[in-house]
Amino acid sequence: MEPIHIIGAGLAGSEAAWQITRAGVPVVLHEMRPEVATFAHRTGDCAEMVCSNSFRSDDDRMNAVGQLHWEMRAADGLIMQMAARHRLPAGGALAVDRDAFSQAVTQALRNEPLVSFQPGEIRELPTEGRWIIATGPLTSAALGQSIRALTGEGSLAFFDAIAPIVHADSIDMSICWRQSRYDKGDTEEERTAYINCPMTREDYDGFIDALLAAEKTEFHEGEAGSSPDPTPYFDGCLPIEIMAERGRDTLRHGPMKPVGLTNAHRPEEKPYAVVQLRRDNALGTLYNIVGFQTKMKYGAQVDVFRRIPGLHNASFARLGGIHRNTFLNSPRLIDDRLRLRSHPNLRFAGQVTGVEGYVESAAMGLLAGRMAAAEALGRDLPPPPATTSMGALVNHITGGADAKTFQPMNVNFGLYPPLEEMRGGRKGRKDRYPAYTDRAKADFNQWLAGQV
Repeated sequence: MEPIHIIGAGLAGSEAAWQITRAGVPVVLHEMRPEVATFAHRTGDCAEMVCSNSFRSDDDRMNAVGQLHWEMRAADGLIMQMAARHRLPAGGALAVDRDAFSQAVTQALRNEPLVSFQPGEIRELPTEGRWIIATGPLTSAALGQSIRALTGEGSLAFFDAIAPIVHADSIDMSICWRQSRYDKGDTEEERTAYINCPMTREDYDGFIDALLAAEKTEFHEGEAGSSPDPTPYFDGCLPIEIMAERGRDTLRHGPMKPVGLTNAHRPEEKPYAVVQLRRDNALGTLYNIVGFQTKMKYGAQVDVFRRIPGLHNASFARLGGIHRNTFLNSPRLIDDRLRLRSHPNLRFAGQVTGVEGYVESAAMGLLAGRMAAAEALGRDLPPPPATTSMGALVNHITGGADAKTFQPMNVNFGLYPPLEEMRGGRKGRKDRYPAYTDRAKADFNQWLAGQV
């Protein structure tokens, strides 16, 4: 049997390869790293997590992301398997030791006899054979140009920012304390998964002033931020200085909100704002600053972040950064089997399709892999129903979204079809969200059963 080729061994490509081999079909996995480096990656491992170590909420009852986790587990997803093995305490979120996680994904694929690795950059889209393009937000310039030439579309891009990572032993725990928001978690370890840095109003105002005055990364002509093109940031990953420019209290009502937290050192005092740090590795030696993606220059980052109470002597394992993130106008170009309409031997998966987030990217890899394997075996596999998290995402990127205003999207209940029994009523989230996820689980199980 002819193998299916996958370009890119990130989260989507790795998951696609795994799903294809579950069907007994061989795979050739092409990865340009480490021979060709990117701005954000550090290794040549599969499924390297760059911006964060979190897959976000793991609540499959009240959250569309948690429901997506559930669907991937039900479909024997490799990414969720390895995330479970290398999970870190993070309250109600699913966070992992990112190095151990990516190494485990790599080893699982190398141990699979149906997977062949072929290192090196693919610079042009192939014309023959079955291919999945899962090159992610950092698609190489040469391949990006080949995609644009084939599709006739102009480049669509926004800028994605990376949060800094702090050495735990440089955090002043006489000022900070450990607590997950609202004490979420089933264990003490989960309930104390975050380190919290409290701010008074004076601290906060000084921080905002320094943030706004700090030197920022400059963009080249024709890139985001240069006239007449306004910066097309994705709202789910805004740099903190962009949020601060939208209003002095924006951060205090966003990633620095003080709700659900009590200062263990001064329980009678309510912080004006709180900066949270989330554990980034199993040893607990590294913590990332939650929601602190930034485009400040490195020297400015150190000066500004050390203004945060408890981080005055902070040592940084990695400072923040910003990079270009390229994606297709999928509503115009991609069908609901994730195939390029004009060249159906080419499938796309992951963030390049216009989904946003690690788990959404991996989920599109899962679907692309299953669909490609089914096609190789002479079958047609439709997408899951739009009532599921996977199906809602596919529906959105392949026609549910307006192509004129298309931008990357996280999974959310707003993409789900309304519940008929709740139309016209005043049911709140407490009733509506479990009804959504109950329906999604039933419909996803039925979709899976149809493939046996």
